[in-house]
Amino acid sequence: MSQLPRRGPTPGVPPRAHRLHRRSRSTAPGSVARREIVLHGQRVTYLETGRRSGGPTVVLLHGLASSSATWLPVLPLLGRHAHVVAPDLLGHGESAKPRTGDYSLGAYAAGLRDLLLALRLDRATVVGHSFGGGVAMQFAYQFPELTERLVLDASGGLGPDVSIALRAASLPGAAAVLKAVHTLTPRRLAGLARRAVRLVPGVPTAELDELACALASFADDGARDAFIHTVRSALTWSGQRLDGTGRLHLLAELPLLLVAGTDDTVIPLAHTLTAHDRLPSSRLEVFERTGHFPHAEHPARFAQVLLDFVHGTSPVHSDTDTFRRRLVAARSRAATAVVPV
Repeated sequence: MSQLPRRGPTPGVPPRAHRLHRRSRSTAPGSVARREIVLHGQRVTYLETGRRSGGPTVVLLHGLASSSATWLPVLPLLGRHAHVVAPDLLGHGESAKPRTGDYSLGAYAAGLRDLLLALRLDRATVVGHSFGGGVAMQFAYQFPELTERLVLDASGGLGPDVSIALRAASLPGAAAVLKAVHTLTPRRLAGLARRAVRLVPGVPTAELDELACALASFADDGARDAFIHTVRSALTWSGQRLDGTGRLHLLAELPLLLVAGTDDTVIPLAHTLTAHDRLPSSRLEVFERTGHFPHAEHPARFAQVLLDFVHGTSPVHSDTDTFRRRLVAARSRAATAVVPV
């Protein structure tokens, strides 16, 4: 997976909120630039492409222990037909990692709202992978007026099941274990783990790359702490703490695309299939012989599916009154279902 050159702030010059758009090396469609903005005193970095494409705005949200780099295989493909923004969520990538940061799902959704408004983007199609799918759903619930469409890519928040590795990260002492491992082998750990997992038959290269990046990120104290805080807000040893299925009906009028891989060992395919059953108007795209990263394993197909969805559906323009009507309708259906004893 290619990496853009890291562009940190100029020494001695504090980053400014209005320094939003750095020039990329190329202005050609599909070229990707790394940019930054300061929100609430914290640096937020993001990748951007397609600003001059004339297409709709698409926001890509990564998962736990990941970063905007997970979208690099698809960004140039999408940027020819859409204006795409892929942020590093707080505590991830090159964004700030405050020890006292709020790493709850609601805070991530509010942070995305602030980023879009600061960039003068009124509405967007929001795409979320894994934990980012939970953030995307929360964003759609909290800010329906900003959400045109929703895409859930191997999404969390649709059921309790999750891999044992993520559940273990919610246990007491997980942070100390991660720190101790990196203290022993800080430089070679990611490479060793990658070679070990490669021996397991059927593990996609994309998953190996993501694992290596995640392990490498844990060498940073801030990233490690942010990961633990985020995991504990979303998971317990029993599984996912957050379940958005009870509110899926509120998305019934929103164009929804569901993407998942048949061989996902992190989040079961069944979660996505159940969500589609609950919202039969949603679009379902199942990638055969694919793991937890459909967008990285099959970038061309993922980009085409996403662009077909964006350009083939009409954006929803919701407001508070519209959302209120959905809530009232759902409440009426629930009251009707109650049988007096």
